[in-house]
Amino acid sequence: MRLPRVPRPRSLAGQLFGMQAVLIAVLVAGYALFTYVGDRGQAEEAAGRQATAVARSVADAPSVHAAVGTADPTRDLQPYSLRVQRDTGVDFVTIMDPRGIRWTHPDERLIGGHFLGHIGPALAGRSFTETYTGSLGPSVRAVTPIEEDGRIIGLVSAGIRVQAISERVQDQVTALIGAAAGALLLGAVGTYVINARLRRSTHGMNAAELSRMHDYHQAALHAVREGLLMLDGQFRVALMNDGGRELLGVTEDVVGRSVAGLGLPAPLTGALLSAEPRVDEVHLTDTRVLVVNTSPVSGGERRGTVVTLRDVTELQALTGELDSERGFSQALRSQAHEAANRLHTVVSLIELDRAEEAVGFATAELELAQSLTDEVVSAVSEPVLAALLLGKAAQANERGVELVVSQDSGIDDGLLPASLSPRDLVTVLGNLIDNAMDAAQGTAGARVTVTAFTGESDLVLRVADTGPGVDPAHAERVFRHGWSTKPAGPGGRGLGLALARQTVIRHAGILEVREGAAGGAEFEVRLPLPEPPADPAGNDRDPARGTHPAPSVQPSEPLASRGLA
Repeated sequence: MRLPRVPRPRSLAGQLFGMQAVLIAVLVAGYALFTYVGDRGQAEEAAGRQATAVARSVADAPSVHAAVGTADPTRDLQPYSLRVQRDTGVDFVTIMDPRGIRWTHPDERLIGGHFLGHIGPALAGRSFTETYTGSLGPSVRAVTPIEEDGRIIGLVSAGIRVQAISERVQDQVTALIGAAAGALLLGAVGTYVINARLRRSTHGMNAAELSRMHDYHQAALHAVREGLLMLDGQFRVALMNDGGRELLGVTEDVVGRSVAGLGLPAPLTGALLSAEPRVDEVHLTDTRVLVVNTSPVSGGERRGTVVTLRDVTELQALTGELDSERGFSQALRSQAHEAANRLHTVVSLIELDRAEEAVGFATAELELAQSLTDEVVSAVSEPVLAALLLGKAAQANERGVELVVSQDSGIDDGLLPASLSPRDLVTVLGNLIDNAMDAAQGTAGARVTVTAFTGESDLVLRVADTGPGVDPAHAERVFRHGWSTKPAGPGGRGLGLALARQTVIRHAGILEVREGAAGGAEFEVRLPLPEPPADPAGNDRDPARGTHPAPSVQPSEPLASRGLA
C-alpha cells in the first residue's frame, strides 16, 4: 500500500515571496479603488462646473436674447445650440421657455416637449447643478435662467452624460491599473530575485527546519566536550561553547572580543590569528596541553575560522610515563644481556676449575649494582623518586652518561605533599633529567648530577649537566613548546621542558635555569610544601626537615625563571 505523500512545508523564501506578493496586490487594489472613487467625484464636480459655464455663456449670448423674442425661437436657437454643444464638448444644450417647453434639443423629435428635470431654482433666478436621468440618460446638468430687464424670459440647461464621465474616469483607472500591474510585476521580479538569494543562503530550508537546526546546534554545542571556537573575518569571537571556555580558562562573556585580547599564550594566539589552517598542533596553556585545529570558512571571501580544541593533558602525561617505561624496559634488556654475558663468564671460569676467580668476579658485579642502589636509597628514601633515579641511571649508563645523585640530597619517605602526585613528580624530574642527558651525551666526561632535598618550606630539585649550557639569549625560550637546539625527531622536540614548567606553575612553584658549576646548564625547581603542624613543645620547625638543610654552596644567579607566588 502506497502511503500518501506528505506535502513539504513551503520554504521561508517561498512564504516571504507569497506574503510580499499579496501585500503588493492589496496595496495596489486599495489604491486603485481609492483613486477611482476620488477621480469619479472630481470628474462629476468638474463636469458640473463645465456645464454651468456653458449654460451661463449661452444665457448671456445676445443672439439668444434676440431669438427668444421672435415668433419661432427654434429656428435660430437650434443650430446655435448644436454648434455650442459641439464646440464645448458637452452632451446637450437645451434652451426652453420659462414653462420648461424645449426650444432646442440634440434630438429634434423632442423639441416642443417638456424638459425632464428640475427648473424651480432657475425660475427663482439662481443657477444650480444636479444629476438627473433625462431623455439622454443619467447626466450631470446645469440649469440657469435667461434674464432681461429683471424678467426671466427663458432657461438654459447644459449637461454631460454620466456614462461619458465614467468613460473618462475608466480611462484614468485603466492607466492606473496598468501602472500598478507594472509595479506589481517589477516588485514580484525583485522579490523573486531577493528570495532566490535567500533560498541559497538558507539552502532552501523553511522556517521550521531552520528552527529545528538551531535547536540541534545549541544542543550539540553544549553536549560536545571538546572545545569549539568560531571567529569572524576580523578574528573576533563569534561563538564559544562550554568546552572551549573550560579548556581556555575563560569565565566572562567574550563574544565580540578579539582573540588577541583573551590573554592566551602567545603561540596559541598566533595559531588562532593565522589565516592558514592548522592541523593537530600541540599548544600549552598554564594548566593544559591542547591539540588545536583551525579551518578557515570561505565562500568567495574569508568569512571566519572554525577552531577545535582537544585536551590531551592526561594523554600527554600517560605518553611520558609510557616513554619512561619503554626506556626502563630497554635498560632492563640491556642489563639482562650484560648479566647473561657475566653469567657466561662465571660459568666458563668454573668449567676451567677457577672457582675462586669466578666467585670474585660475581661478587664484584653484585657489589657494584648494590652500591648504586644503596647510594640512591640512602640519599632519597622517597620511593617514587628513588625508582625514577634508578631507572634514569640505567638509561644514562646505556647512553654513555654518568648519572650522579649528589651528597646534598636527602628526602625522607612521607615528606612530599599529597597534592604533588607521583605523575607530576615524574613529569618534572624525568623531563629535566632527559633534557640533561640529551645535552651531556657525546661530551667529554658526560655527567648529570641530580640534587633533591627539602628545605624549610619547599622541595628543591636540581639537575646539572656537563653539556654546552644555555645561551643567556635563549634562557626564556628553552621553556617554550617547540624550542630545541637539536633537530626534530619523529615525535618532535621541545615539549619536555614546556611540560615540566607547566606542571611547576600548576603547583605554584618556580623553575629556573642558570649556568652550572661544571660549565653546563643547571635547572632548579622549587615547589612549596605545606606548613608543618605546630610542635606542642613550642618548636616551630619540623625536625624531619631539619635533617636535610640546603647545601652551603650557593648557586650562581639564575639566567631565567618563572613561577607563581
